[in-house]
Amino acid sequence: MIVFPNAKINIGINITGRRPDGYHNIETIFYPLPIYDALEALPGERLTFQSSGLQIPGRIEDNLCIKGYHLIKKDHDLAPLNIHLLKHIPIGAGLGGGSANAAFFIKLINSLCNLGLTATDMLHYARQLGADCAFFIENKPLFAFEKGDQFETISIDLSKYKIVLVMPPVHVSTGEAYRGVKPAPVKHSLYELILEPVREWKHFIKNDFEESVFKNHPVIRGVKAALYDAGAVYASMSGSGASVFGIFNEKPDLSELEKTNQVFY
Repeated sequence: MIVFPNAKINIGINITGRRPDGYHNIETIFYPLPIYDALEALPGERLTFQSSGLQIPGRIEDNLCIKGYHLIKKDHDLAPLNIHLLKHIPIGAGLGGGSANAAFFIKLINSLCNLGLTATDMLHYARQLGADCAFFIENKPLFAFEKGDQFETISIDLSKYKIVLVMPPVHVSTGEAYRGVKPAPVKHSLYELILEPVREWKHFIKNDFEESVFKNHPVIRGVKAALYDAGAVYASMSGSGASVFGIFNEKPDLSELEKTNQVFY
């Protein structure tokens, strides 16, 4: 069985406070993006994991798919699986690629092994694997709060726009990004601000990570500026970076950015 985990972007991120469990309270808008990995699992004699495409850092046993398998196996009699991941979603980009793989793997196991898990069951497992894993279970635009794993449904449709993603040749770790922010309460929640016209977002929807990340990686600031110069109605770094997306009324000419960055249309 094969599934195709997709990326996400964050439309705004407010870091509102530190939590006693080591996480931060945030609020953000998660929006699915059609950039895909390919994840396949087949019954095997023993549990194996292989990957191709972009190189995945870290140990195999720390991969979220493997962790997800062992997490579910505590409650269900799972057969060994041969897992293969074709990695295409940029890593260290703020696009949730690893989280998407974990969530889609939970859904894959549920179907392949006939576990009969409900959406609530799958959300329970996903929340244990990472703060934004749970988003990919429902995989629709959501307002996220607390650790980013509690949701409210929102009405937002960007299908009439062209969303372009630019990945500069830098890597921003989540730890680095969080070290640079100072949590603070917000006066106006993104849950309300996102209802304003898209052309107005640039005036009041912000990503709290940008200030410190732009200081440490000015190339990312330059990408955002270039997207606005190309006619974006809104542009922002996604998540903790390093990718930057632009929302356009029509497909832009980004030939200059393509010379030094990876661009997804």
